Amino acid sequence: MGKISKIEYFRVPPRWLFVKITDDAGHVGWGEASLEGHTQAVEGCLAAWADRYLGLEADDIEHIWQLSYRGGFYRGGPVLMSALSGIDIALWDLKARKLNVPLYQLLGGKVRDKLRVYAWIGGDRPSDVEVQANARKSQGFNAVKMNATEDLGWLDSPKKLDECVERVKTVKALGLDAGVDFHGRVHKPMAKQLVAKLEPHDPLFVEEPLLSENIGGIKDIAAHTRCPIALGERLHSRWDVRPFLEAGCVDILQPDICHVGGISEMRRIASACETYDVALAPHCPLGPIALAANVQVDAVSPNFVIQEMSLGIHYNVGGQDLTSYTLNPEVWKVTEGYIDLMNGPGLGIEVDEEQVRTLSKDSKAWVSPVFIGPGNELREW
Repeated sequence: MGKISKIEYFRVPPRWLFVKITDDAGHVGWGEASLEGHTQAVEGCLAAWADRYLGLEADDIEHIWQLSYRGGFYRGGPVLMSALSGIDIALWDLKARKLNVPLYQLLGGKVRDKLRVYAWIGGDRPSDVEVQANARKSQGFNAVKMNATEDLGWLDSPKKLDECVERVKTVKALGLDAGVDFHGRVHKPMAKQLVAKLEPHDPLFVEEPLLSENIGGIKDIAAHTRCPIALGERLHSRWDVRPFLEAGCVDILQPDICHVGGISEMRRIASACETYDVALAPHCPLGPIALAANVQVDAVSPNFVIQEMSLGIHYNVGGQDLTSYTLNPEVWKVTEGYIDLMNGPGLGIEVDEEQVRTLSKDSKAWVSPVFIGPGNELREW
């Protein structure tokens, strides 16, 4: 046992928020609370909890999770759940390190030795996908994901949809599986057309065909296509996930471990998906701590299928990437589409605290891009 003596958080480039928890015996755990475009809001929540949780038993992870979720009357949503994620992941890391075992051993033990992964190509305005896809092949990937389109109006030119189909054909011709991310920027009049156009080309999945608040529209699209429907990055708890499972309109759930309350809730969501024969493919365009936390849940989940990696993603600018902030970046080596399951204690990564502290000084918060249409109207990013 050990009581929490300090909770710290660090805003670091390119757009990540790390959490460090120390107990009174000197044991340390690291978490990640990154919420893209809303860093300051999460920091405010962490600052409030940092004082409140001093003196609590660091081993009582579920109690602290319940206190964080239920103890403030208002609950859920991206900000609170992202802050809770950082706390939860750090507490699991601390406990497993103290016991000198990989974290997945505390979750019941592994069901696999390696995990399939994919990387991004194309950026926010997809282009040059052939060159980028070949680069991913050379890195060891056999699956990639790309945005379907640039920004679209509610009703736009069918030509923009045809361009997406050509990009998918190009990537698949290279022998890669291709997930297509609609990113919630495609509205129903266009999404119905695009899913139909993509279907003959067998995308690995269609992600966020509509925004998650449009569950009726998603259900309608799912009923009229054989393309696997994936979503989940903007769902923040098992309660948010439940209606999609009950509606039968999702085939692959993509919860984000930094937005759902960490390892504790991700594990529960994974099990809920298994009962509905829904696959798990966690969303993770974030930092190495987030990815390492995902790997722990992936390792113990029978319904896990593939993991997103942020290696070289278009958001990682300024010199920092997935391999930054750690002393053992070799754990992310991709071979024939897979990474090996880490076997080190805790999260399996060694955080370079000196680099974290140095680069957190005067680090600016990342601001979400905004798309503007030809009439000066706001469009979905």
